[in-house]
Amino acid sequence: MVMRALLILMFLYSGFAAGALPVRYMQTTEDAAVWAQIGNKMVTVGNIRAGQILSVIPGGKDYYAFNFGFGKGFIDKGHLERVQGRQKVEDGLGDLNKPLSNQNLVTWKDTPVYNSPDVGSAPFGILADNLRYPIINKLKGRLNQTWYQIRIGDRLAYISALDAQADSGIPVLTYHHILRDEENTRFRHTSTTTSVRAFSNQMTWLRDMGYATLTMYQLEDYVRNRANLPARAVVITFDDGLKSVSRYAYPVLKQYGMKATAFIISSRIKRHPQRWDPKSLQFMSISELNGIRDIFDFQSHTHFLHRVDGYRRPILLSRSHHNILFDFARSRRALAQFNPHVLYLSYPFGSYNATAVQAAGEAGFHMAVTTVKGKVKPGDNPMLLKRLYILRTDSLETMSRLVSNQPQG
Repeated sequence: MVMRALLILMFLYSGFAAGALPVRYMQTTEDAAVWAQIGNKMVTVGNIRAGQILSVIPGGKDYYAFNFGFGKGFIDKGHLERVQGRQKVEDGLGDLNKPLSNQNLVTWKDTPVYNSPDVGSAPFGILADNLRYPIINKLKGRLNQTWYQIRIGDRLAYISALDAQADSGIPVLTYHHILRDEENTRFRHTSTTTSVRAFSNQMTWLRDMGYATLTMYQLEDYVRNRANLPARAVVITFDDGLKSVSRYAYPVLKQYGMKATAFIISSRIKRHPQRWDPKSLQFMSISELNGIRDIFDFQSHTHFLHRVDGYRRPILLSRSHHNILFDFARSRRALAQFNPHVLYLSYPFGSYNATAVQAAGEAGFHMAVTTVKGKVKPGDNPMLLKRLYILRTDSLETMSRLVSNQPQG
């Protein structure tokens, strides 16, 4: 299985465009397991029943590849035979050529897939638990039941809305400062400060529930419909670049093998580590940032623009386009020593205006996050992405309600 996964990964990254490879119509001779890359893992994603026709392309010595979501699925050649004659997939409505709808379904169990929007129709196969899968359309079947129309291997297939949910988006969690309860005398009533105990409990909950922690690069793939991702997925972000992140958050995340993003105020990076003082806001040093790079990806929280004016308003809102653009570019250059791919921005204090949004794009940022509450969905404005706060005082039930795949009110 390991060798098979390596061969498939070689195919995925070989640079061959699917359209440049010969397409064959093949029929499954028996129920056949299929697998695909979901996030960073090659996993079994379901099966296709015997007698189903797929459009496939050469994948390797022992398997064929086929279109699966926003990537490729793979199936053993031993489960397929060439279709006799000119038999192909019927598509009287031309739905195979329709663009995807910027919507996904998510599976929370092994989910039956049908050949038509009717539970009495021939079964096409199964989609496994914990998948996001793009939808072509929603439609009504018999008894006014809702169905999701999808595309697998250039085949139309259907999933009942009783068996899967509409995707409500990926939660991007926001943290700043972390302290032990007994040392937190100054920031106890600050909403942006959480406790080590609460953070550890929240990360334990994510691990126990099977959540994958995504990078911002993977989130961009999701927003732009470029990759297959698991249903249970979350992005963990920290704003500012405070010393407490390396002291307290890093060990918890490393213990669980999680990934996170730190949005750094680049002008506040210290040359040398400071002696720990829980009563002040301290920023990470060069060595501390380098020490957490195996878990944290560093992105921009501006260079000098994380300040307020005499009226307690973020200075970003009163700066010229030229000034903002210069700051954004300087921040990217300053962070390049840690990360050559500084492509994402967190607006200071969550504040932005049209000038800042325009400058962010011109500075080379691919996406920017705000503090507006909500989840991220495909097709969202990449420069105005929403996030969620999980507070120190929030119960795990509250976290479950916010993070899980339920529509946000």
